[in-house]
Amino acid sequence: MFVPRVCVLGTGNSIKEEISIMKPKHIFNSILAVLFLFPLMGTFAQQAANSGSIEVISTFDYPGTGNSTLPQKINERGDVVGIFLDSNLVSRGFVRFNDGSFSDPIVDPNDTVGLTEGRGINNSRTIVGDYAASDGNFHGLFLSGGAFTEFDIPGATSTLVHSINDAADFVGAFSLTGPNGIHQGFVSVGGTITSFSIPGALQTFAYERNNSAHLVVGYYMDGSGIVHGYYRDASGALHFPIDPSGSTATILFGLNDKNWAVGRYGDSSGATHGLFFVPPNNFFTFDFPGSTFTSFGGINDQGVICGRYIDASGIAHAFLARVVGTPPTTPAGMEMKATASPLQVTPLDQSPAAWGGAMPAR
Repeated sequence: MFVPRVCVLGTGNSIKEEISIMKPKHIFNSILAVLFLFPLMGTFAQQAANSGSIEVISTFDYPGTGNSTLPQKINERGDVVGIFLDSNLVSRGFVRFNDGSFSDPIVDPNDTVGLTEGRGINNSRTIVGDYAASDGNFHGLFLSGGAFTEFDIPGATSTLVHSINDAADFVGAFSLTGPNGIHQGFVSVGGTITSFSIPGALQTFAYERNNSAHLVVGYYMDGSGIVHGYYRDASGALHFPIDPSGSTATILFGLNDKNWAVGRYGDSSGATHGLFFVPPNNFFTFDFPGSTFTSFGGINDQGVICGRYIDASGIAHAFLARVVGTPPTTPAGMEMKATASPLQVTPLDQSPAAWGGAMPAR
């Protein structure tokens, strides 16, 4: 059984204490993302002359009629962890193993509202995520060897765990006032938790820390309700905003030890594009043929990406893609840098438009 032991280093009004956390609790219901997809017809690539490309390897769906499949992360073994939503929008976690087989639905034993999410997986197949129950709050979860362990940041009412690396370091976000309150990002390294926020942000979410320990990636909501990507370097400095040209909303979900990051961004036409990002400011856009929504969730060191697209009926389908060579990238504009601390600012805009359909994004 995985039992995280943490020493919390807070900034601002955060607390500092050492605590061993392993207690069953209850949780809350999240705002479900609008999912879109389109049927896949064979392997294809998007590329420029004399450069690398991103090629689709295969597509898959979690078994069951009408399920939407949302892959989140992929480990070096090729195992994919994710979320599937049935026709009633009940949310369950899953693992698709590297042999193509699927786990049973992952349901936290304290989930009483039909919302358990598989968010991250390392090479030891320890799974992290979150669940919601009748107390109206999210709680982090760890699943190892068939045993669930609940995780909450001390003093927080809502905790999300988004990924775990091979050293068992993990990242996520928490709120002191519940799921509709202001969230701070956090990183747990060797059992010590450090919180951080983008200056002036309404929300900050951390999504992955790589094994090389160089970067953390995620996204934040600015004071106008617009979402942007960011990365946090090994010194703790925050680099933001990360936005490709034409973006109206950018999210970074995952990265590998080459510091290749993936995510998605939306444009003014309403289309959503898969995003490949190489720090400090280079981008490559990928669109699944026939779909107006493409999202990359995670990438491993072999350059295999897990992602999804949405079809004309609104069903999400998963795909695996491969980076071949180095995709051509386009430089972005100037970025800001800061070493940030939490700022309590104006109330969160909860509209679906502000979040691109969900909070936190998946």
